[in-house]
Amino acid sequence: MRKAPVKPLVWVATAALLAGCVSAEQVATYSEAKPGFRAVSAGTSAGTGNKETVWIENAAQSKAVSERVRKMVHKKTINAETAVQVALLNNRGLQASYAALGMSAADAWQDTMLENPIVSVGLFGLAHPEISGFRSIESAVAANLVSLATQKQRVDVSDARFRQAQAVAIGDTLTLAAETRRAWIDAVAAFETVANLNQAQVAADAASELAQKLGETGAMPKAGQAREHAFYAELAGQKAEARLAARLAKERLTRLMGLWGQDVEYFVPDNLPALPRAPRGKPTIEADALRNRIDLQVARLELEAVAKSYRLTEATRYVTDLELIVGVEAEREIETEYELNGPDLEEKKKKKILVTPQIELEFAIPIFDSGKARMRKAEYAYMQAANRLAEKAVNIRSEARSAYTAYRSSHEIARHYRDAVLPLRKAVEEESLLTYNGMITNTFDLLADTRARIDTQLMAVDARRNFWLAEADLAAATFGAGPMEGARGGATVNVAAAEGGGH
Repeated sequence: MRKAPVKPLVWVATAALLAGCVSAEQVATYSEAKPGFRAVSAGTSAGTGNKETVWIENAAQSKAVSERVRKMVHKKTINAETAVQVALLNNRGLQASYAALGMSAADAWQDTMLENPIVSVGLFGLAHPEISGFRSIESAVAANLVSLATQKQRVDVSDARFRQAQAVAIGDTLTLAAETRRAWIDAVAAFETVANLNQAQVAADAASELAQKLGETGAMPKAGQAREHAFYAELAGQKAEARLAARLAKERLTRLMGLWGQDVEYFVPDNLPALPRAPRGKPTIEADALRNRIDLQVARLELEAVAKSYRLTEATRYVTDLELIVGVEAEREIETEYELNGPDLEEKKKKKILVTPQIELEFAIPIFDSGKARMRKAEYAYMQAANRLAEKAVNIRSEARSAYTAYRSSHEIARHYRDAVLPLRKAVEEESLLTYNGMITNTFDLLADTRARIDTQLMAVDARRNFWLAEADLAAATFGAGPMEGARGGATVNVAAAEGGGH
């Protein structure tokens, strides 16, 4: 039976001593409104181009953000910067990430609090014939000493997990910004492809109509007519596919910006931005990535948390539950005394209360479980985190080099199409027009040259798209969670592929 004093001085003194291990600054950090969000905002500023982030916690804030977003995009043609800002304000998945940060702060806050003591009261002797009320009262207050002794270690682990949750929230913000930028680039490139295919459709339509008229006069064989008609039909299918790709790309952008369907209508430009004069120099790209990559910081914090958890496991290897129970038992008793009153004995009864202090210590004897298995698991968990951190560092350096190589190379390729290939195709078309006017070449040769120029324009669009995607990947490789795998992939539609052997 547990017996403890009404005022457990030992437990109170121990609790007061151990409570000093938790700083008031830590408690204030974990318990504040939007805990840790200032660090998230500061950590995402450089990687998002100084875009604003918000943490929505109530309906009023949500309504205000929705109105602000509507003013930014409704019936407007938005650029990449606007798309990224809208996504950071309005994406609900990002708000869920911020809520996870709040949950981590709540867990850390909980660990700063001392465990409540367990109080028990027992009342006995209800049916005693000579004593009214209770014959004895026993009270007990129990406290887990192991929990008190390891509070500092538990708070350290929770603090590492909280800082890791901050880094994860920063990573989610940077990833959303990068994905939104890529989606905007894909959408604009898709619509520019559609515009170029519309030009090709005009040329194909003219060629098909001319072939039909020449066939009616007998000047063109049926094989030549079929060739032109087939090219026109295939180009119509390619244009339909390009329109579908453009719609799907815009829908992906809409999802990332968190827009609610058709309630907010917006537009994207018809053309990608022009190439910069020269690519940016990045002589310290690897060092920048190792210093700024948020996923590497998450891995470091994981190793720190596992190391602190290991020390906590080591501290509780043998005894995981140690309870101090100090108390009293108060019991009322009846004493009978006899006194002479003349010739007779007079019986007198007296009631008194006996108070008995008692101290108990409860703990598990580590006979069967010596804690070796838990220690072994903690050791392997540390080794796992350390190796993952090392692997992450190796991969980040390689990703940074690859991203910068792709950035430089894609700029050279896009510039080659702009400065060399497109001018040559334009010159060929102009010369064909001159020879056509001079009755040297026929109409089909002129149309073939026009189609070839449009095909080159499509390849140039794809080259510019790859450059802007490479720039977004470079930023992600430096600040965010790394470049997206599979972000490459040409979207070029070859309008000359159906020409066969020509004329």
